[in-house]
Amino acid sequence: MGKKISFFVFFAFIIILPLVTLFSHKAEFSDMENRKLAKFPKFSLKTVMNTDFMDGFESYLADHFIGRLGWIELKSDIELATGKKELNGVFVSDGMLLERFSDIDTTIAERSISSINKFAESYPETETFLMLVPTATAIYADMLPANAPYTDQKTFISSLYSRLNESVKEIDVYKTMQSNRDRYIYYRTDHHWTTLGAYYAYGTAIRRLGYLPIDYSRYNVEHAGPDFLGTLYSKSLYNGVMPDVLDIYTCADGANVLSVEITSSIDSEPEVYDSMYFRDYLDKKDKYSVFFGKNQPLVTVKTDVTDGKKLLVFKDSYAHCFLPFLVQHYSEITMVDMRYINFGFSSLVDVNDYDQALFLYNASNFATDENIKKLDYDLG
Repeated sequence: MGKKISFFVFFAFIIILPLVTLFSHKAEFSDMENRKLAKFPKFSLKTVMNTDFMDGFESYLADHFIGRLGWIELKSDIELATGKKELNGVFVSDGMLLERFSDIDTTIAERSISSINKFAESYPETETFLMLVPTATAIYADMLPANAPYTDQKTFISSLYSRLNESVKEIDVYKTMQSNRDRYIYYRTDHHWTTLGAYYAYGTAIRRLGYLPIDYSRYNVEHAGPDFLGTLYSKSLYNGVMPDVLDIYTCADGANVLSVEITSSIDSEPEVYDSMYFRDYLDKKDKYSVFFGKNQPLVTVKTDVTDGKKLLVFKDSYAHCFLPFLVQHYSEITMVDMRYINFGFSSLVDVNDYDQALFLYNASNFATDENIKKLDYDLG
């Protein structure tokens, strides 16, 4: 009897489930993993001979296997039960998911620093700043599993700041984040800081930029996105951590946003909106995109701040929930994302039109992002 059961289980896995998979409805995108799923590979004599078809078919079958997410979650639970603490580059700690940050090759980051230095020298009339934000892995390093590989972010950030020339001013928020670690400053399931974490960093950064911060008491806090499962959940598919809550802060009696212009390509006219918040995303898995929507090459925010300065921000997505605090001080802010620009940035913006330029990146992204060197396209 036992042999028959084993045979039927084996038969189901090898024959029945793959067949059901082939004829079942296929999704193009996995919301839970926040990625596109593999398409059926092109069939031809060439793709069969060079194994491209079989490789593509394996990926296709793996991505669309019946109950795939459930199987992955079961696999994760089994691995954790056997003592494993890392799932696809994500460490499972006590009530929090932490992204791996180790074995960092500083070559990319040092090249980026060189490009930022050159940028500041090329535009001496535009005051230039660099702000590298530690990730949750740095602030909660004591929560990492014993003997987990780890590169100290404080040392990493300090070493990069030491390479800046006199034309670039650093904005160091490491101490600020560390001193507020007992508050909800990073998401439990996502790699971003929370809006509260961004507010604390804003308090430090805005003074460095030449202004006084708006007091916390003047902000209304809306718990807009409950049950938020972020990027670290998508990578690990681990359900043992409490979902996050995404907050939107609005200044009760502050400056107003007049327009938000989003440019998706150099050949297209900007689309104009009247808000920084794209609330449709609150009903989707990618709730963090409520801040300015998806990443775009260029976003310009205009406010009713009178006689305010203009700020140019080169950034990653950490800037998205941070920028709404800055609009209280500037008449215009433009965000440039070098990841989505394959040509010189001067085709989109004239740096000389801006009083200040801020480079804002989280430390993990800055360590690996090779796009910042694209600044050199315009700098010679």
